[in-house]
Amino acid sequence: MFIVIDPIGLVPVYLSLTSHFNKEQKNKIIRKAVFTAFLVLTLFIVAGKGILGLLHIHPGAFFIAGGIMLFIVSLDMLFGKPTRTKVSRQDLHNEEESDDGVSMAIFPLAIPMMAGPGAITSIILFMSTEQVSFRTTLMLFLSVVLVLFCSGVVFRLSDLILKFIGKNGVSVAERIMGLLLAGLSVQFVYDGLIKLGFQFGI
Repeated sequence: MFIVIDPIGLVPVYLSLTSHFNKEQKNKIIRKAVFTAFLVLTLFIVAGKGILGLLHIHPGAFFIAGGIMLFIVSLDMLFGKPTRTKVSRQDLHNEEESDDGVSMAIFPLAIPMMAGPGAITSIILFMSTEQVSFRTTLMLFLSVVLVLFCSGVVFRLSDLILKFIGKNGVSVAERIMGLLLAGLSVQFVYDGLIKLGFQFGI
């Protein structure tokens, strides 16, 4: 979840969105964004497997589709493209002109930057296994809470982080996350093929 959400990689975007807000307004934006992302991701933890069942999607098929989607996200991270957030420059400009940060907290900070396609896909992948234990669900829930908490802390310390490691440091961190996510996405595709009955010789 930390790799997919990538709090460090969101620092430059957060700074550009909130540069004209005071400290109190920024804190309000952070709280709203983290809470909204938490609600969205928790919804998919609770209902993700049910959604697959309702649509009659085999878990193996979703593993493959999810792996491909995460691989695309990883490529965007590796090459430093902002397209994975599905946010256009016009959208950002409109949010920057907003008098308050409530709408900005929901879009684009919460959705799709924190609770985006990559995070949602990852959750459904973990929840779509044949036997999902209470322990697995609890660990996934705690992971979401921990990563979103880290995101909030990173946002609060974003000025110091950017000053300490610089834009180049943020860029390197994002590319490392992208490389790890690429490997994870290929593993999901492999697991999906196994679930669909494909056998691979060693």
